Amino acid sequence: MEIEITTLSENTANYGFRAEWGISMLIEADGKKIMMDTGLSNSAVYNAQLLGVDLKEIDCIVLSHGHADHTGGLRDVLKRSGPKEIFAHPDIWTKKYANRHGERERFIGIPFAREELEALGGSFSLSREPVKLSENIMTTGEIPMITEYESIEPVMFIKENGKTTPDPLNDDLALIINADFGLVVVLGCGHHGIINTLQHARKLTGNDVVYAVIGGPHLIGASPERLPLTAAALREMGVQKIGLSHCTGFPASVYLAQELGDAFFLNNAGSRFRLPF
Repeated sequence: MEIEITTLSENTANYGFRAEWGISMLIEADGKKIMMDTGLSNSAVYNAQLLGVDLKEIDCIVLSHGHADHTGGLRDVLKRSGPKEIFAHPDIWTKKYANRHGERERFIGIPFAREELEALGGSFSLSREPVKLSENIMTTGEIPMITEYESIEPVMFIKENGKTTPDPLNDDLALIINADFGLVVVLGCGHHGIINTLQHARKLTGNDVVYAVIGGPHLIGASPERLPLTAAALREMGVQKIGLSHCTGFPASVYLAQELGDAFFLNNAGSRFRLPF
């Protein structure tokens, strides 16, 4: 199987492309064209035009979770793609907020009403369980927290019925491609941890060979203790390609690049690559 991944939106961009905080990728594999997340605003649509990507041709959209930097481009995408089925977890619609030290509380959830997106042709297929998108492609569904060193960032919370509680981010999911050369796991933000996600993907597929992990592992702000444990786990699993971006953070990117060598590469907006390579 050959897999082509095109990064439509990311914090950094190749020359001539538009960058913004967020991520969006087009995955072409197993006879499918799947859009994973839509970026923060209009960068995915803008960069798709530069790359010659016709959004009408995508088969479906997968939302990794309900944060604005992964869903904010959804309205512009639907205006150009026409009706599309959107796969996600039911909790994408919870009212999500962040309260970082020194900042005022701010809303970080989906910036559109569901009715507006449905009027544009968005058909939401919401499930807590894994969903098969083709014979060899599936979502992870909810990802269990197994490792002792990965945790949900405590600055995020939800508001329901007048109550404020920590956000467990149960809607955090990833995309799994079970290729003949190994698993390719595409992360949105990896809030439940890159290693937890990869272990879950191995369990779901029964395939222990992880060829590549692509996307955001949410290592920004990771503790000094977490990074060596993450690198060691990636080496132990034999991951051959690690194309991280978005919420990796500069210190974690530098550390993993030094520790993992040629396996590590940056994945910027405007990048297009084929796996295996």
